Amino acid sequence: MQAFLAEAKASSRVLATLSGRQKNDILRQMAKALRNESTFLANENEKDMSAGKENKLSSALMDRLFLDASRIEAMASAIEEIAALKDPVGRILDGWINEDGLNMQKVSIPIGVIGIIYESRPNVTSDTAALCFKSSNVCVLKGGKEAQNSNVAIAKILQDVLEANDLPRALISLIPDASRAGVDKLIKMDKYVDLIIPRGGAGLIQHVSQNATVAVVKHDKGQCHTYIDKEANFEKALAIALNAKVQRPGVCNSMETLLVDAAIAKDALPKIKVAFDAAHTELKGDAKTQNIIDVENATEEDYDTEYLANILNIKVVEGVEGAIEHIVRFGSGHSEAIITENITVAELFMNAIDAAAVYVNASTRFTDGGSFGFGAEVGISTNKLHARGPMGIEGLTTYKFKIYGSGQVRK
Repeated sequence: MQAFLAEAKASSRVLATLSGRQKNDILRQMAKALRNESTFLANENEKDMSAGKENKLSSALMDRLFLDASRIEAMASAIEEIAALKDPVGRILDGWINEDGLNMQKVSIPIGVIGIIYESRPNVTSDTAALCFKSSNVCVLKGGKEAQNSNVAIAKILQDVLEANDLPRALISLIPDASRAGVDKLIKMDKYVDLIIPRGGAGLIQHVSQNATVAVVKHDKGQCHTYIDKEANFEKALAIALNAKVQRPGVCNSMETLLVDAAIAKDALPKIKVAFDAAHTELKGDAKTQNIIDVENATEEDYDTEYLANILNIKVVEGVEGAIEHIVRFGSGHSEAIITENITVAELFMNAIDAAAVYVNASTRFTDGGSFGFGAEVGISTNKLHARGPMGIEGLTTYKFKIYGSGQVRK
């Protein structure tokens, strides 16, 4: 592991010699290579899908794992979108002349070597590799074992493009030891690794956060809520709630709990149940909800669970204050939404909720790098420092100060 990471660290110096034009050209070559190798990728993914069936992975995990022609095309398009973004490196973020006549410049630079630990979704391999390359960072990737064949295939395709351009394959690499022990080594290699980004289950996040000596930006669980206010347009609210839960239940920005204002619960809940029954959603609710519609009981543990499946908690709350109180208690700082036509209530919710993304009259499903115009993201950061929300190329930079003098000495 040490020799592997030392090589990754050494290769980072090569990136400093590449112009923005060169990086963009190589990224477009990577997108083309993914398209050209789509059959190979699909075949390798089928190996993972077969193993997933044998291991009885959940339908949500199988959906996250699956690659077909359209998803491979989306991966290639995401890389092209990243290539089209402005280069985040070398920007003068601020500049001034101080009282000693020194020309001070605050300039954006890459972070260095970034370790990314993730599960299930093989598209994360291409997305994060492209984002890191665009921002002149070396990426060291550790995907989930359930996607091993897919991840190896994607990494090989991207590395072949690097090699064809006389660049080291170590700029984009999968760690050689993908075991728990290998991860434990990676997160302590602060001599070679500058940042760790874990994205996955609560256990993974907790383990990395508690044991890493490398700096960590967490992609924590998506405990997302949607609150339907008494002054909501109900047709709009129902469409948004359905989208937030059932459009793709197995992703971190899907809704896990629907909060309904007590003032409209008797009229709203039966209609909500009909709509979600039609979508084959398993519903759970608190006592007030169960007094109105027939659903399973939702426990305290349920309200704190990221299902990543077509399961939804419902809770009746006393107005926006009740919704805020529930979200403050159970929210993970990811994405929260209010559906209302009352701008005063909307602003109260927006200001009171401390999350990376807070929506008014829109689905939480929009919280990702593509929707935010970042091309893709290396994760949805629930940290408060450095980066928050969809973490695109801007979040993969830091800065240094360049100071130009003309012979000044300190007095």
